[in-house]
Amino acid sequence: MAKKYYVVWQGRETGIYQDWPSCKRQVDKFAGARYKSFASLAEAEVAFGAKASSRPKAAPAAKRPRAAGLKTYQADEIAKLAAEVKIYTDGGCEPNPGEAGSGLALYRNERLAGLWYGLYHPRGTNNSAELNALNQALILAQQELDKGLRVVILCDSQYAIQCLTQWADGWQKKGWKKPSGEIKNLALIQQMYARYQLLKARLPILHVNGHVGLEGNELADRMSILAISEKQTEFRAYPDLSDIKALLALRAG
Repeated sequence: MAKKYYVVWQGRETGIYQDWPSCKRQVDKFAGARYKSFASLAEAEVAFGAKASSRPKAAPAAKRPRAAGLKTYQADEIAKLAAEVKIYTDGGCEPNPGEAGSGLALYRNERLAGLWYGLYHPRGTNNSAELNALNQALILAQQELDKGLRVVILCDSQYAIQCLTQWADGWQKKGWKKPSGEIKNLALIQQMYARYQLLKARLPILHVNGHVGLEGNELADRMSILAISEKQTEFRAYPDLSDIKALLALRAG
């Protein structure tokens, strides 16, 4: 039997559950219970976030098992996501550490709707560039969520995702310290974490592989390298989206 994921919008404790018994405990004999099963975690996350945005109170964080790594979403899974807006992020650095830049590609209803590039730093790292890209994606996502649209961010950096969605909680509780030493990119992570707290119930951030031919990821990559080539410190929109083939022919990272 195929695995299912269960969203509980109204029950003893709302969230996403990965088996029926856990879901049942939240909804059984609960007046006005509202729940539904989904075929994938990504679909459940988007559905849970969309409903959460219409509730007067923010929902607790989704229930899911803790894992050392992240699930990586493939092209067919991304195509099935029930989100009107998909934002791809990427950061580049040449060498690492070295000249760094960030890029984004935004799709609305499966059509390219915007490209952004910039945040050039002459002494950056790949990780700082990835975090900068994800931070800009959060800013764009908030604008789209405020329009009532469903949004998902697709990032190829496990480090950036885990900093924001897993590790920052513990760092914040310990006064932004960790036993093993310095938290690199701390100021940026703190800024992102504050923004993410306002959005996380409505905003899945999913991992994708880089450089596997996924158009949105490839375009975000081209934008990050363009930022380095042009030494573009501002984060600006790319002016011409008319020829995707030509954009993909730009230098890759």
